Amino acid sequence: MQKYIIRLVAVLLISLILGGCTDMNNKRGSDAGSGKDADAVPIRVFAQQDAWFDLATNDFSKELENKFNAKFEWIAVPFEGARERRQISLAGGDYADAYILTSYIDQFSQADVLRYGQQGVILPLNELIEQYAPHIKASMEQNPTLRAYSTAPNGNIYGLVGYSECYHCSYPSKMWLNTKWMEQLGLAMPQTTEQFREVLRAFKTKDPNGNGVADEIPLSGSIEDFGVRVIPFLMNGFIYDDDRTYLHLTEGRVDTVADTPEWREGLAYIKSLYDEGLIDPGAFTQNAEAFKRIGENDGEQLLGAAAAMHPAIFVDVGPDNTRGSDYRPLAPLQGPYASFATYSRIGVAPGAKFVITNKASREAQIALIRMVDYMYTPEGQAFAEVGVEGVDWRKPAPGELAMNPAMKPAFASIPDKDGEKPNNSNWSGMGHFYMPKAYRESWVQGMDIYAPDGYERRLMEATKLYDGHKPDEVLSVETLWIHPDEADEVNFLQINLKNYIEEHALQFITGNLNLDEDWESYVKGLRGLNVDRYVVIMQKAYDSALK
Repeated sequence: MQKYIIRLVAVLLISLILGGCTDMNNKRGSDAGSGKDADAVPIRVFAQQDAWFDLATNDFSKELENKFNAKFEWIAVPFEGARERRQISLAGGDYADAYILTSYIDQFSQADVLRYGQQGVILPLNELIEQYAPHIKASMEQNPTLRAYSTAPNGNIYGLVGYSECYHCSYPSKMWLNTKWMEQLGLAMPQTTEQFREVLRAFKTKDPNGNGVADEIPLSGSIEDFGVRVIPFLMNGFIYDDDRTYLHLTEGRVDTVADTPEWREGLAYIKSLYDEGLIDPGAFTQNAEAFKRIGENDGEQLLGAAAAMHPAIFVDVGPDNTRGSDYRPLAPLQGPYASFATYSRIGVAPGAKFVITNKASREAQIALIRMVDYMYTPEGQAFAEVGVEGVDWRKPAPGELAMNPAMKPAFASIPDKDGEKPNNSNWSGMGHFYMPKAYRESWVQGMDIYAPDGYERRLMEATKLYDGHKPDEVLSVETLWIHPDEADEVNFLQINLKNYIEEHALQFITGNLNLDEDWESYVKGLRGLNVDRYVVIMQKAYDSALK
């Protein structure tokens, strides 16, 4: 399961060489291109490396060196301070031939890509892809989303993103209900915002854990990650909440949602739940660890409903779990004006996790792009992401089903053994280059969705409840390229506006501000933070993307 869900561990690599035109389909360890170090193309690669990981001796690193006749010189840095180290290396001028980063930790932003591309520090990849990377080329041609993420406004591809079509990640703001409690109380799954209130009231007042004490927590969440905040799921019954930019599209026009009558009414609804004690105050302050302590409370079960992308965030779903199967997904609620679900291409971070710099020799450039092209094949991606066949993954056995039962299964995970450190065999998150839906859904998953080997299937089934509830128009800010001259301004505006909107939402919900008395002052404050200027810049970027 840990290998199949997105991994937050990561490392980096890549310095390569290609002396000859080594066939991409050669087996690991073949002699074609595995010449002596003296003949190998040296490549310096800047990468992020965890303590348990050794890029120099890593199985996948060695596979690339053998396959493409390269010799890596690693500039490996720890995750802590990786962004600063990357920036210092570039500013000092003594930078690597290539950067392969873990997008979970750090990567080049779109502004970085444009800035360094225009300066000539990082090289356009268009010609290399055209001549030496048939799999990347075909993927770009067949996948307009990948192409949009990768192609700058001037038509150049300065770097490659980590592309993962994570279906369950695409609707992150889910709600999970304790259906064990609901069955005990004779409750039906709610369909509207008011029916949801009645369920939370029952959790609070009818002692569903049966200990005779009013210790139940009807609804909780966290603030530590995307998809765990309680506000977006509830607000989506009133107006679309993307949980990030607070922007929306209407007939091609960009605007903010956080100053509308619907937003105000949504805050009033959430405040009414809070005032009744139906929302845990900790949901607005606690980290992920505190949230999970509620779900896994020693003694009686306490948690009724939880805001989370998936249940492992707040409850144990491993083989020895006692509560993991108690929670079922709740479909988007019908509110007074809407029944939306927050949509995100969370599996793709804009910018670039892989770039080639002007320090790389022509031989190194060719070797590097061929390496990444290998990772655009299912077999190469499996090696990069998971590891060695027979050790970390295996071919499916007869009768096993892929996550998508309509597909022929291609891969099956070999679980880690308890107590053993991970194999130094893959690049984990650093190796996440091209994982389209067809690849992800070709992995074997068990049919029992409450067993560990069926967990991803459980998430797929849950997400189907949310699919189709995004607005007709969604502003995918990840695909918008902001001009470098405006990038710093946009970043400043985004941070200030997001903080202002979220802080005031909390103040209104908890009663420190009054929606009747303080609303106009709040809206005036938004204007003072130049929300109108922010909308103008994003509109220009959106219009440019359409062209």
